[in-house]
Amino acid sequence: MTAAVADTRFAPRAAGARQLAGTGTLLRLALRRDRVMIPVWVAVILMMVLSMPGSLKSVYSTAAERADLAQSMATNSSMRALYGPVFADSIGGLTAWRIGVYGGLFAAVMSLLIVVRHTRDEEESGRQELLSSAMVGRRAPLTAALLAALVADAATALLVAGGLASQGGGGALALGLAIAATGMVFATMAAIVAQLTESARLAKGLTAAVLGLAFVLRAAGDSGTSGSGGGSSVLTWLSPLGWLENTRAFADERWWVLLLFVAGVAAQGAAAYGLAGRRDIGMSFLPSRPGPASGRLGTAGALAWRLQRGSVFGWSAGFLVAGIAFGGMTQGATDLVGDNRKTRDIIERMGGQSGVTDAFLATMVGMLGMVAALYIVSSVLRLSGEETSQRAEPVLAAAVGRLRWAAGHLAIAFGGAALIMVLGGLGLGIGYGRSFGPVLGACLTQLAAIWVIGGLAVLLFGVFPRAAVAAWAVAGIALLIGWIGPAFELPQPVMNLSPFGHLPKLPGGEMAWTPVLTLLAIAAVLVAVGLTGLRRRDLSN
Repeated sequence: MTAAVADTRFAPRAAGARQLAGTGTLLRLALRRDRVMIPVWVAVILMMVLSMPGSLKSVYSTAAERADLAQSMATNSSMRALYGPVFADSIGGLTAWRIGVYGGLFAAVMSLLIVVRHTRDEEESGRQELLSSAMVGRRAPLTAALLAALVADAATALLVAGGLASQGGGGALALGLAIAATGMVFATMAAIVAQLTESARLAKGLTAAVLGLAFVLRAAGDSGTSGSGGGSSVLTWLSPLGWLENTRAFADERWWVLLLFVAGVAAQGAAAYGLAGRRDIGMSFLPSRPGPASGRLGTAGALAWRLQRGSVFGWSAGFLVAGIAFGGMTQGATDLVGDNRKTRDIIERMGGQSGVTDAFLATMVGMLGMVAALYIVSSVLRLSGEETSQRAEPVLAAAVGRLRWAAGHLAIAFGGAALIMVLGGLGLGIGYGRSFGPVLGACLTQLAAIWVIGGLAVLLFGVFPRAAVAAWAVAGIALLIGWIGPAFELPQPVMNLSPFGHLPKLPGGEMAWTPVLTLLAIAAVLVAVGLTGLRRRDLSN
């Protein structure tokens, strides 16, 4: 009788242990697979954050200049929507204002990619079913994925806190923890979405959409309040990115706000675990809609469009909204710069020396172009995803050649880049209220550099398929050079490592056709070499 009672008493605990069997092994496997991706993401976030204090010191060297900046931000709704309110005019406070929200955005993207990669992506590829045939508990894969995200976010928090400790230990720790906690909120959100959908692509897209909504809510809330007092808009508090800024790093930190992150992670994590225990491997609560076998999907190009149209629509909407926001900021560009010569110099290095307004527009056009490079890389690498998941083989087994198969995706990648830049230019013109033609022409000029990065992605996929992911590093390096290069006055040879460094500064500057045509020719050669390699190599090799 006693033994029976003991068995009954400890049965739930034993069952719970079986649910997590193999978690340690799966975590080690996940960290080994992400041994390059996680350090790169953490390094990018760290460089973003740690580059800011030096830049701010060089531009706003006195306390009076920093106080003027904080005051101007309190009356500039467009800048508050973009970066949030300024809670302190110290170097640390301005660093948290300028980079905090974007550090949280990058941590969120890193975390959602890690979780989806080791949950839904593993199930979609069939690897999870193979692993589950061994001693692996039902909830072990989800636990390992969340722990991998936690490792990445914890490393980010420690490095950010250590790197900014000279500005104030408490503020540095608050900012590091808030950035990492934002990452974990969206890691657990991705865990929920991964249970609801059958596709890793859809899981990433839906979680990214929630992240975009969080940014919009925070921007809408911040644009209507100065943030210099004690309160924030209700809309701001509805967003985890709003929680991040309301920790008020380097400005009388609100440590209790971190409890909101803890509650959000705990609630979403519990929901994800509950859903994971109520479905079979490979299944989902929201089944995919069956597609037509003919008609719209009668060609490889139509299939490529079906697979990528959601991404195209999402990027298009984002660029239009971003363009309108940037255009609205242009009216106050002169007031923002004021008499600060160093700020004017940075804007002119980024956008040319044709006046502050034109230079600011050129800077915004350049930023849109560098972000569009991320789109073209993701679109080109969809080919790699189709190949490694073995979905390309059934298509190529029919009367479809490799070049025809690739051409559909590349048309969407390169044509989609043109579309989103056009919409970004239209948005800039709408927000600014004038100069539609020059701004649109400037956006189209960026395509030469964007297509070079897309060509490099095609080259890597076609010739070195296992290194295709390195295309992300190319786009990231171009973005970092364009972002921090002017502020740190990097030498021109370093700036020229990015194809964007060779483009004319438009609008306002003189059009130079030679570098544009040269970049277009380089892009064409890279695509041709990549497609030649694709024809000659084996698939999934």
